[in-house]
Amino acid sequence: MSGMDDAPVTVTLRVNRFTPRPERDRGARGGSPFAKKSSSPFGSSTESRNRRPRGKQWTQDYTLQVRRSDTVLDCLLTIKRTIDPTLAFRYSCGHGMCGSDAVAINGTPTLLCTATVAQWAKQPNALAATDEEGFRHTGERDSSTDIDSETSDTADDAGDTLGVIELAPLPGFPVQRDLIADIDPMLDQIRKLKPYLQADGVLATTHDGKVDVFEYLQHPQQLARYETLSNCIACGVCEGSCPVFAGGDAFIGPAALIAASRFVNDSRDTATAARLEAIDTADGVAACQSVRACSRHCPRGIDVGEEMWQIVAKVKER
Repeated sequence: MSGMDDAPVTVTLRVNRFTPRPERDRGARGGSPFAKKSSSPFGSSTESRNRRPRGKQWTQDYTLQVRRSDTVLDCLLTIKRTIDPTLAFRYSCGHGMCGSDAVAINGTPTLLCTATVAQWAKQPNALAATDEEGFRHTGERDSSTDIDSETSDTADDAGDTLGVIELAPLPGFPVQRDLIADIDPMLDQIRKLKPYLQADGVLATTHDGKVDVFEYLQHPQQLARYETLSNCIACGVCEGSCPVFAGGDAFIGPAALIAASRFVNDSRDTATAARLEAIDTADGVAACQSVRACSRHCPRGIDVGEEMWQIVAKVKER
């Protein structure tokens, strides 16, 4: 099997590209007096990500020889270094730890550095395939279209061509250039919910008046309540998968709610009531439609949909 992974094959990356139009200097002119103002505490971020990008948009194909085990990030780096230095995309660690390279691959939000060519390359007819109800399948990979199936392997042996991988910026965010999305709206919403431990400020002491160095000592059960949530890398995959957030509706988004839930579940935090109050708004937990699409491709294994349900229940019970 390793020999097959190392054998060179041909794949085409179909990249949705975008070059922004230079901003015009409007001088000291203010905004329209008739512009709609948002009363939401998260409104500014929602408005910024709803702005349509202005500039040149087109689709460009890059065909190259790769290995099945190569990641999509490996392919983009090859294109950048040997074919087209103007192609823009974002990455950092390259190991699925930083979350900076989230894009939509074949319509599904995921990380470039964890997506392999063998997993995502599709024949052109598979990319456009629909079910009997007319819905296009972009995220699920069944046995009929999986590149690792016997049918696909037979086709590859004949032509050594895996097919096409479609790449687009992460849905739900303004596009800056090519595959680079502006995730600042998501980070702003996370900051607004104060994602840091808030204690009561009282210095704990022992019975003899000395500082208690075990002030924040926790039981394993207490740690388990928030440990998984602390693995969130704010990549935006859950937000790009959410039909409410990616659809442009006013919604604080699952990433910010996960950050809030992490501290709500922390036994050391004393601001639980304030945290629940902050998200109990029309565009907070009330906007979540419990679709649970946010759970499907979390690179850190967080069941985002379940955590969303838990935080919604806590808000209703308070």
